[in-house]
Formats: sequence, C-alpha cells, structure tokens
Amino acid sequence: MFSTAEIGIDLGTANILIYSKSKGILLNEPSVVAYNTETKSVVAVGKEAKEMIGKTPRNIIPVRPLRDGVIADYDMTAQMLKELMKKVSSKSGVSMRKPTVVICTPSGSTSVERRAIHNAVKSYGAKQVHLIEEPIAAAIGADLPVDEPVANVIIDIGGGTSEVAIISFGGVVSCRSIRMGGDVMDEEIIQYVRKSYNVLIGERTAEQIKMEIGHALVEHPEEKMDVRGRDMVTGLPKTIELSSTEIQSALKESLEQLLETIRATLEDCPPELSGDIVDHGVILTGGGALLKGMQEWLSQEIFVPVHMAPSPLESVAIGTGRSIKMIQKLEKAAK
Repeated sequence: MFSTAEIGIDLGTANILIYSKSKGILLNEPSVVAYNTETKSVVAVGKEAKEMIGKTPRNIIPVRPLRDGVIADYDMTAQMLKELMKKVSSKSGVSMRKPTVVICTPSGSTSVERRAIHNAVKSYGAKQVHLIEEPIAAAIGADLPVDEPVANVIIDIGGGTSEVAIISFGGVVSCRSIRMGGDVMDEEIIQYVRKSYNVLIGERTAEQIKMEIGHALVEHPEEKMDVRGRDMVTGLPKTIELSSTEIQSALKESLEQLLETIRATLEDCPPELSGDIVDHGVILTGGGALLKGMQEWLSQEIFVPVHMAPSPLESVAIGTGRSIKMIQKLEKAAK
C-alpha cells in the first residue's frame, strides 16, 4: 500500500468537499472556521463552526475564509484545510500522506488568487497540486463528454460565484463568471425582511427561508413560513410570517442578473457549437440549482432544454477527483 492518495478538492465559498477515487465523497462540510482571538487557535471547523455563527462569546469568532469563490483569508484557509484533512484521514482511513491533489479555481480568478490556493494546499504537504477550472470540473462531474468536440454548456450556481461556461475539446470556449450565488440571495432576503418588516434576521435564518420557500421566477402555489428575528424598533424578539411570493420578489434582481450572464455567454458561442446547444441543452449544477423552479424558469427563458446534473452539490468535487486521469490533457488545453 505505497500508492499515494489521489484526492480532488472543491474549495467552495459555502462548502468544502473532498473526493477520493476509491471511496467517493469523503467529506462535505461548510467552509467556516471558528477561532479564538485571544489564543489565536482554531476552535472548530466545518459543521461545528457553522452552528456557532451568530451565537458565540466575544473571544470566539466564526469566519468564512473564502469569499466570492476566492481566498479572502489565506492563513485561515490553510488551517481549515489542515483540520479537514486530519478529519478525513481519521474518519475514512484514507492515508493523507503526500497526496496528489486536484483543486478547482473559479474561471475568473487571477494568477495571484490561484497561487494562494496552490500554496495553501502545498503547505499541507501535498506531493503534487494541479489546478483545474471549476466549470470543467463541474462538467466532468456531471458526466459530460468534455474532451469531445461538442458544446457542453454548464451553469454552476455556487455560494459565492455563478459561472456559465461553454466547454468543448477539454477547454473553455466562452465563459462568464459573476459574483452572484447563494450568499447574495441570502443577503437579499435579509435586506428585504429588514426593509419591509423592520426585523433583523441572521445568515442562517435567511438560508433556511431560501431553501424552504424560495422560488425562481415561476408561477407556484403560495407557501408561508414563520420567521423569528429581532425587532429593530423595540430590540425585542419578534415572529413574522413570510410568503413565498415575497421571497420571490426579493430574489428577482439577482436571478435576472444570472439570466443576463447566461444569455451573454450563449451569444459569445461560435455558430458551429450553437447547433449542439439546441440538441444537448445546458446542464445546471451547484447548490443554487436546487432553488425550486430553477430548471423550469431557465428553460422558459433561454428556449433550450435545461437538465439537472445527477448530484448538483457534488459535481465539482467528483469532477476534480475524476480529472486526475485527464489532467495532463486538460493542462495542455488550458495553456
């Protein structure tokens, strides 16, 4: 058993996933670190740290070291990766001694941002680190024939960024990335509740509202939900009732921004590949793809078939793991 572990990492704004070819998804945890400001030590990572958001004493701060799909806090990211790798090796029995790592980067990231990701993984002791563009990883994970000369359109709606890419022959033909994802939607819900009801709610509550009664811009039977927050006038806890149509109007702007990006990417497409898109359609992936009615709404708006990836939340991680075999070929295409 001297073979080195080959793992793929999806370093997402909202979640980090670690995938190994032999065992599948080894870890799927929120990208949150809680650290103690006095001792400068990490108290918790992943799920435990996420549960602390908005509920910690003064000296413990939960931070999200990745913002908009890029590393905002380099040291925290490196520490978070170390802790999560330890967790993986103790839990799954996969040896993490000098692994070969494929890690994905957002397609719009700069060389400085890429180097930061590379160094963060290298500092853990990885033997080799390969970077792969996120849309390509998502397409491989969604079982698309990436290395064939046909157009594969992937719409990856993540936590911090959404990317729309047309991939053919192992490379990106046309791609647009916007800093709009699940986090922006949560923020819009927070702002809406604040403006309309004078009530302050936290990030976690906003995310819950989005998952339970959030809808894309399609007709749907109205749903209601009770939400607790803090009244900004009296400062006391207050319960309000929100309806799914209100949340839909709160999300309208960011969804339209996404649609604009999809249209702009498809307009950039070479005419030869446009025919393929009409036949094969586009693939939705990423956590944002799970918003109710998303698939139906997009297919009405862009007039091509819209398919959902087999496991939208895990596509990128699965793709990074699988791409180890094709990595030389993909790196040639990227140069």
